[in-house]
Amino acid sequence: MGATILKKSITFNLTGTALCVALGLVLPLLFHALGAGPIFLPMHIPVLLCGLLFGWQFGAVCGLAVPILSSVFTSMPPIFPTAVAMMFELCTYGVLTGVFHRKLHWNIYSALIFAMLGGRLVSGIANAVLMGVSGKPYGIQAFVTSAFVESLPGIILQIVLVPFLVLALEKTKIFRKENA
Repeated sequence: MGATILKKSITFNLTGTALCVALGLVLPLLFHALGAGPIFLPMHIPVLLCGLLFGWQFGAVCGLAVPILSSVFTSMPPIFPTAVAMMFELCTYGVLTGVFHRKLHWNIYSALIFAMLGGRLVSGIANAVLMGVSGKPYGIQAFVTSAFVESLPGIILQIVLVPFLVLALEKTKIFRKENA
């Protein structure tokens, strides 16, 4: 079974992760300027890419860094509870895509879809706890609405765009696909 194995140094992986973090800060600004930020979930795309391309450790760092840096630099999302909940969610995306695709050698689509489900589950738990601390209601209906209904365009975009980008990068001389 083919597996993505990055034959590069730690410097290469750190540089790629930094690029993903930068994209995670810039893409939301572009999407929000068009009024489509919350719908298309642009902050998720670079984190998913980071885990798939550079592994779970780098995906985790990217997922933790992007929401808090975005909150500090742009005030989007608000630090509490949104950015904190997103840190848990995006860290989960980065970890699971890296583990499923790079360690367990799942195909890109399976790794992506199960990571997206896992991240949304973690997001629901984090939001339930954080909203509870804030004294705000958060139930199953709010979870399903925000995690699946309102974000459906973003889910579709991620399922189409992320594998396309990963496969395109794997065809370059920078990223090589080898048998595990």
